[in-house]
Amino acid sequence: MTLPNARRFRGKTTLILGLLLLLLTALVWWRIAATRAAAQNQRGKFAPQVISAVQAVTRDMPLYLNALGTVTPNNTVTVHSMVNGQLQRIAFVEGGMVKAGQLLVELDPRPYQVQLAQAQGQLLHDQALLANAQIDLTRYQTLQAQNSIAEQQVAAQASLVKQYQGSVITDRAAVDNARLQLVYCRISAPVSGRVGLKQVDLGNIVHSSDANGVVVITQMQPTNVLFSIPEDDLSQVLPALNAHQPLLVEAWDRGNLRKLAEGKLLTADNQVSASTGTVALKAVFSNADNILFPQQFVNVRLRTEVRRNAVVIPLAAMQRGQPGTFVYLVKPDHTVSLRVIVAGPTSGDQLIVNSGLVAGDRVVLDGVDRLREGARVILAGGPGAAPAAGAAAWKGKHHHAANPA
Repeated sequence: MTLPNARRFRGKTTLILGLLLLLLTALVWWRIAATRAAAQNQRGKFAPQVISAVQAVTRDMPLYLNALGTVTPNNTVTVHSMVNGQLQRIAFVEGGMVKAGQLLVELDPRPYQVQLAQAQGQLLHDQALLANAQIDLTRYQTLQAQNSIAEQQVAAQASLVKQYQGSVITDRAAVDNARLQLVYCRISAPVSGRVGLKQVDLGNIVHSSDANGVVVITQMQPTNVLFSIPEDDLSQVLPALNAHQPLLVEAWDRGNLRKLAEGKLLTADNQVSASTGTVALKAVFSNADNILFPQQFVNVRLRTEVRRNAVVIPLAAMQRGQPGTFVYLVKPDHTVSLRVIVAGPTSGDQLIVNSGLVAGDRVVLDGVDRLREGARVILAGGPGAAPAAGAAAWKGKHHHAANPA
């Protein structure tokens, strides 16, 4: 081998050895890093998890059916005039409250005063004719007793008296009718309630055939709320209705944030709707503050029963999985244990536990997704952990046991 070739060979060999050394060094460092990461992951797997927990409580738990309802007044009256006439006076304030019998509007009474005077005059005329005919009949009857007059003449006079008597009765009815028409010139409220906007302005001619009437009155106190429940829930309502036991009904605003009023269930419809599979119910509210407005949509909560001394936990604490329905129970040694429960009905964000827990058991509320059987935990709010809002809210809500009426 020549000298230049030997030099080139030694250079290539040195380069290859250097590359192999670098590759071996990188492999060693990668192996060390992977081992350290695995060790850290293994340590983290068994590190205590920060969770928040709440205690199961015992309380009287009201159960509700929820529905969407419509405020429906007991009475909505379109006030019409019974007679025709010019609108002379409006005695109500639009949107104001009126009492039954209170004057609403007044029509021009003069045409009906004239009709009354005419009817009274005709009555006096026919009464005078009747009186004269009765005098003649008495005289004729005296003459007949003396055989001084024909019997036919007496009978004709008696018939004339009856004719005038009929005319007087008709005239009296005409007088009463004219007085009634005069009364109809003053239109009063047939029911108590809130009046709407006026339908006729002053000076216009009002007719008894006007479709819109004069004004609309809506009864406000008491008022009703109509709502529907599924036919499957009817069994929770009928026993109380049949026993004449009033069920509490609450009306909430559209956002379900504010309770508007409390009332009681009045009745149920007599059949299930074939198209919707629901049953219509009616609740009555005193509505003393007029907070419920006609045709207003409200959220309805119908209380069907009160479960006494029920074990209650937040609904968020319940989990579903292969074991069924379960919660994680916090034990005194700061480990958790999976506890299978039998869940009962819910009310809002609260769950009744039929079996599996007792009052005082501490269940995990937040951080459940990081837990397994026997995992060690650190309670939120303890050293090094921030307080949990959900647990604080539950503690505040149930610091004192609630006993609904």
